[in-house]
Amino acid sequence: MVFSNWAGNQTGTPAEVRTPTSVEDVAQAVQDAAATGRRVRMVGTGHSFTGVALTDGIMLRPHGLTGIRSFDGDRVTVLAGTPLKALNELLHERGTALANMGDITEQTIAGAIQTGTHGTGRDSGGLADQVTELELVLADGSLVTARPGEDLFDAARVGLGALGVLTAVTFRVEPAFLLHNRRRKMTLTGILDSLDDLTSANEHLDFFWLPHTDACLAKTNNRNPGPPKPPSAVKHWLDNVFLENTVFGAACALGGRFPDLIPRINAVTAAALGDSESVDTSYKIFTAQRDVRFLEMEYAVPREHLGQALRETRDLVERMDWKITFPVEVRVTPPSEAWLSTAYGRESAYIACHIYRPTPNPDYFEGVEEIMTRLEGRPHWGKLHTRDAGYLGKVYPRFADFLALRDRLDPRRLFTNDYLDHVLG
Repeated sequence: MVFSNWAGNQTGTPAEVRTPTSVEDVAQAVQDAAATGRRVRMVGTGHSFTGVALTDGIMLRPHGLTGIRSFDGDRVTVLAGTPLKALNELLHERGTALANMGDITEQTIAGAIQTGTHGTGRDSGGLADQVTELELVLADGSLVTARPGEDLFDAARVGLGALGVLTAVTFRVEPAFLLHNRRRKMTLTGILDSLDDLTSANEHLDFFWLPHTDACLAKTNNRNPGPPKPPSAVKHWLDNVFLENTVFGAACALGGRFPDLIPRINAVTAAALGDSESVDTSYKIFTAQRDVRFLEMEYAVPREHLGQALRETRDLVERMDWKITFPVEVRVTPPSEAWLSTAYGRESAYIACHIYRPTPNPDYFEGVEEIMTRLEGRPHWGKLHTRDAGYLGKVYPRFADFLALRDRLDPRRLFTNDYLDHVLG
């Protein structure tokens, strides 16, 4: 079997593929790998752009470890292979919800947590910050539960699969709630002048800047008592399927064939941006449909450097005359206590650059990466970057502690792969 990720830029051929249906199956796979001198990794659904999930040894598929194991009102324990979209529906049936989440729901619980998936939030952090317990199979085949106050808990919440195989996750949940979503056309200049006000006035801020224009689409989400005012089925299809996927995909394909048209294509897109609002179930507002294939690089910079990072990125694109179809996305999060969270110990802003998959532009990513690293940026673990352990050890205060814990738990590097060798050393 050849494994390929969603974007098609990472492939690998494991020596063996298993689909465990129990914790015992996972432990057996780990023991078998150790006994035969092979490595072992649990893969998710392939939504990482890096090689974080690849292995040349035993690849564990997640499909047999799904569903809710237990639920007690404000805590839910979920098997690690459960897709986020399934979890959202299961929680909704029980009248509960996660406080915050990213916009992609195809990921498994384990894959999303281990790579540091985040959404955007003034007060609420990413998925790892909503975890209250982790269940892992360690390199010796033993099963452990990591809880707050333990080093393993803060290390393994964003653990890259380097400390063990995640088998179950317990989340803190809350009563289901509605969000008021407002989409507004703004200028990048206007957003840069009002960043502090925008981030402080809204529970969730997410905006997209269209390169070669001054246009942005700003999305704000705030809790609302109701009643619900969801978009009609036709409006939802028009915005989320037809315009943001079908039409946008056609524009990307046209720009890929005729790059000089991209500034004009973006200008037409900017002119078509309009204001809208709705009130709906939280997970329906948080999430989005993404059908157009792309490559992505995302960096978290200290919140106070966001304005400078955006201005330098805009100036770089103009100076180099790169033709960029995809918008640049910006989000914010509060500090995290997970050791390898990109938001560890600081209020953070995320700048995500995308490129249409058939027309990669490594110079664009390289140029933006220089800006982000100069501003003490931390790359998203599941998105393209070139940083190694030497750099990462300087921007993560608990990096050495993570490596020391890994040395103790997996001295034979049963869970490593080429990507982890690069980023962890």
